[in-house]
Order: sequence, then C-alpha cells, then structure tokens
Amino acid sequence: MAMTKVFFSDLKSGRCSSVVEARLLRFWEAKNVKRGGELIWMDLLMVDVNSTMMQVTISASRLPQFWERLHAGTMFSVSGFDVSRCAQNFRLTDSSLMIRFSESTLFQVLSEPVSPLPEEAFRFRNQQELIGLANTNTQLPDIIGEIVSVKSTVCDPPEEKNRVMVTLKLESDETVTLSFFDSQAVAFHKQLEAMRVDLKVMVVTSINPKIVGGRLFLNATSGTHVYFDKKTIAGAARFYKLLARDTGLPSAAPLLKSYAKVETMTIADLSSFIVSAASQEIDFLCTGKVVRVDTNKRWCYVACSKCSKNCSGLSLHSRVDYRVEMAISDDTAEGTFVFDGVLTKLHSIRASEAAQMLAEDGVNPENTRLPPFIADMEGKTYTFQVRVTAFNFTEHHKTFTITRIAEDHGCLPVDDVVNNGDDNDDDDDADNPTIEPLPAAGDQGGTSKARKKTGAGRSKVVKKARAG
Repeated sequence: MAMTKVFFSDLKSGRCSSVVEARLLRFWEAKNVKRGGELIWMDLLMVDVNSTMMQVTISASRLPQFWERLHAGTMFSVSGFDVSRCAQNFRLTDSSLMIRFSESTLFQVLSEPVSPLPEEAFRFRNQQELIGLANTNTQLPDIIGEIVSVKSTVCDPPEEKNRVMVTLKLESDETVTLSFFDSQAVAFHKQLEAMRVDLKVMVVTSINPKIVGGRLFLNATSGTHVYFDKKTIAGAARFYKLLARDTGLPSAAPLLKSYAKVETMTIADLSSFIVSAASQEIDFLCTGKVVRVDTNKRWCYVACSKCSKNCSGLSLHSRVDYRVEMAISDDTAEGTFVFDGVLTKLHSIRASEAAQMLAEDGVNPENTRLPPFIADMEGKTYTFQVRVTAFNFTEHHKTFTITRIAEDHGCLPVDDVVNNGDDNDDDDDADNPTIEPLPAAGDQGGTSKARKKTGAGRSKVVKKARAG
C-alpha cells in the first residue's frame, strides 16, 4: 500500500511513517570542540513544495548509510523518521520542529516529484530585524548584500586567530559587518583570492547577529554558506540590478590581497602617523630594544574576573594580570611600552603563576618584587606588530595595541606576521601590550609624541591603503 504524502507543515512530534518530498538545500557537520572536533551529527536544511524549510539531523553513527547521497540541490523522498522539537537557541528555520533520522528512515533520491520543488530558500532579514535578533542567540538568519569591502588578517602561511571582515550594503543602503574566524576565515580568504573577479553580491546563511560597542556585527557559524553573484537566483537578481546601475565598486579580490601585507615603521614615525593621518584601523611592525624596565611601578594588578575592574587584594573572583612598563628604543625615538597578557606567551608563565612564585605572607601580589624573567628582558630587542585603531587618533589617548611579539629581533619576518587583533586565549585578560610614546620637549599635554634622538634619521611615513 502506498504511503501517504505530507508536507513539512503537517508534521507532529513523534514517529512519522508518511512520505515527504523535499530538496536538500545545504548541509554541514556539527562537531564537539571540547573533544578535539569529534563529529556529533550532520545538520541538513531541506525545503518542500510549499517553500517550508525544515532542519534535519543525522547522528554520526547513522551518517555512513546516507553520506554518499548528500548532494546540495538533490531531491529526496523521506519517510520513517522521528519528529521532535527544536532547541530554542540558534534556530535555523521558522518551524519549531525538526526531523531526526532513525534506524527505519528511508532516504531515496527523487527524480520526478509530484509537484515542482523550490530550487532555493533563504530567511533574509533587514538591518532592523537583525538588530532585534542581536545577542539573543535565538535565530540564525540569512542575509544578501552588495560587497563594499573586505579586510583580512590571513597571511601565507596562515597562523592561528585569523579573521576576515566583509562590509555588505543591504537593500536599504545600510551597511553591516560580517566576520569569519579561524579556519572559516582562511577558507574564505583563499576562495576570494583565487577567484580574482569583480565580485558584487554575497548571499550568506545562518549568521549570528551581535551588538558590540553599539555596532551591529554578524558572525559566521558552522552552518554558514556563502554564495557569490549568480550562484543563487536571489543573488543573480541583485547582481543584475547592481550591474544595471554600475556602482563602480572595486574588485574585492585585489583589495583583500593588498590588505594582508603589514608595513614596517619606526617608533618616531608611528607617533607622527597618528598626528598627521586620518583616523583608521591599520597594523604596522616596529622593532626596538628594551633600554630599561620601570621597577618603581607595579608589575601586575589584581582584577575582578567578573567585571575586569581593578580590586584591592585577592578574593574568590579575583585574578592577577600583567602590567609592566618598559622604555623601548630604536634608531629614531624612545617610548614607553606597557606589556600585559602578551608576557604569558613570551615567557610561558601566567601572571598568577608568577605571583605564586614570588608569594610572601600577607603581601598583595601587586606589591611583590619584579619577576626575574621580566627584569632579564632589559637589553634585548623585540619585533612588535602594532595595531592602530580609531582610539589612537583621539586627543587624549595615544596608546598602541600590540598584537604580536617575537623574543629576538628577526624572529618575526614581515611575510609571516598575521594582522590579528583578536589574540587572547589565555587567562590573563588581554593578550595585547600597549605603547605609550613619551611626550616631546615642550609638549603641553595635547598630543603625545615620542622623544626623538639627536641626529637620528627618520624614514618616510607610509600610509597604507586599506580595503574600505
């Protein structure tokens, strides 16, 4: 006897013996990062004749019997599956239900469905809808937009903590920032660089909206798929619309390639740059020798692990973080560098561990003597990757974020430096030291500058062209 055909909207919780005809839109692996990336299940998105999307899950143990048939765009008849409720967080569809393959599931390729099935389906959201979903972790919507710029921290070969940021213009002419991280950033960077065409449109699925510092950011997830230009019907429609009016936007691929390089700069030029250049976000390399370590100031501070504010004495929620001031000199100037969490990676010793080594009864860690491995840095030369942000171009704040540090001069060649501003994977708060240029003679506190050395030659400041 033929089984009854139903739609996704007809499904109820429990075992379903009826048949659903649907098209496989896309699929991806769900892994347990706490267990070394162990595969847990495979997530699928399917759409039926009524354009209703449904999330489908296949456990890792059952995946081998279905794996060879998983091809995006293929049509299937599905029966003998379980229907259960979706988790309330990170929803992939508008339905509150999802399908789970069981031991009795039949999953057969379908060449002639009863009715034509949609070729694609998306859940596009505008900016106001994205803002409404931000920080709720309830929905993973889709977006479509015009590529305005691409910024990447990926280098060749790629290192850890990679990031690619894409600025997209929505239909309303409002712009949003889309971020890819780690392996997804590397894959996206390489894909874009290899294409080398004048890309105009991106369709991006399953993104997680976040509000950070009052701005809307869209983060890629494991379920994120990217389709360029005419790879989708929706994208093709937007592509031809943009082509008709010819926006004149430059190609994203060349912009991406030029952004990945990090320029070298002296300490004097770095200070001059923030005075003369327009506000922007950019990375430079600086090299200098530690001429002295400030032993008159505390080498660490005790902060609250909940609110990150300084606190007096140790408590249940306190943590110890590095903060060491050093005078750094090159051939052009001398400045004061403030080292914090980066010392953890440089010496492989956390601030809390150093405090225990120097522990004295009844003495706050902030008041203990300077650890010897920090004092030994005097006289050594280091190469830093310096990140300049809009913060550095304000009148009263002239500090520079350091995203990387090499132990010895020459250990960090230019071609191997990652333009990375999100490098914080230890317990010592930020992994980024800062540099505070010493005020020049006669400086009255308006703009802080590095102290120039007599007779020191100055190299020309190179303002780096950036994407966007």
